[in-house]
Amino acid sequence: MKYVINGDFLCRSLTGIERFAYETCIRLDKIIEKDYISILVPQNARSIPDFKNIEIIRSDKICKIFPLWEHFALSSYVRKNKLTCIDFANVTPLFTHGIVFIHDIYAKLYPQDFKGKKDIILRLYMCFMYKYAVRNAKKIITVSKSSRKEISQTYKIPEDSIDVIYNGWEHLENLKEDDSIFEKFPALTRGSYFFTLGSLQKRKNLKWIADYASKHPENLFAISGKAISGMVSSELEILKSLKNVVLVGYVSDAQVKSLMKNCRAFVFPSYHEGFGIPPLEALYSGARIIISNAGSLPELYGKCASYIDPFNTEVNLEDKLNEHVEKADELFKMYSYQKAAEKLKSILEAE
Repeated sequence: MKYVINGDFLCRSLTGIERFAYETCIRLDKIIEKDYISILVPQNARSIPDFKNIEIIRSDKICKIFPLWEHFALSSYVRKNKLTCIDFANVTPLFTHGIVFIHDIYAKLYPQDFKGKKDIILRLYMCFMYKYAVRNAKKIITVSKSSRKEISQTYKIPEDSIDVIYNGWEHLENLKEDDSIFEKFPALTRGSYFFTLGSLQKRKNLKWIADYASKHPENLFAISGKAISGMVSSELEILKSLKNVVLVGYVSDAQVKSLMKNCRAFVFPSYHEGFGIPPLEALYSGARIIISNAGSLPELYGKCASYIDPFNTEVNLEDKLNEHVEKADELFKMYSYQKAAEKLKSILEAE
């Protein structure tokens, strides 16, 4: 056994980083040999995939406070067994030299978004982890060229020392839409609303939606997402007060697919993303996408999207619906979890 995967992502809901880790590991399991990679799974993991080749090691430690799991339970296991750790979540165990995915360095680049006590502590921890990882990891991997450039310039390391592995869309491939969401929220009817999805963080820019919706009461918006403790956008309360906004909360993948398939367009005004999976999910579901022209999004979605300035709502979404956009077939070939697993395998074999 040479590598151990940090299985802490199995203790959280499948959003963003957790989705990437879960889907990539499922496919990696199918293309690697036995006795090569294991995964250390916390005792309180919500669900464990049925791996065939990745050996599942069940820890007797729980993962409630993630830094404690990372730097004590996981770090001890890695050092005791002389393994290289693979961590998908921007962090890496102290006193080890592993392979780390840094999806973005949001906490470093946007300190103004972290205002409360918990936010500030989280930011300081993440900034410490970014710096520790780039100085100590055997390999840094990120999820877009834009993110690679930011990491390189911020921490003064060569761009070509950072590998890029893109996200994917296949988790929606055989998923049947769940139209019960329209029964639960009768204000939403097929083709009547703009849809946005993402964790309810500051950078997801609900301020743009709130400002635009308040100026355009004729447009209906549906917003789905899970609030992250200490990181909830202050605009959430404003959105709750708007009659043309429906907050559907955290919904299932099948309901998300239904909302995407039946919306007028998927709107994603986030001003910083390492990758940004939701627009790719929306494209696969058949939706038109109207996304921010900031961060990695223009690099990733090119001519398949219409663009908005995330800091300016003096725009008309109706006009955006009439813009010409290209089909996304090539994007689905370029970005996939299968390719992610294959590239990760090649990186591991080259170490």
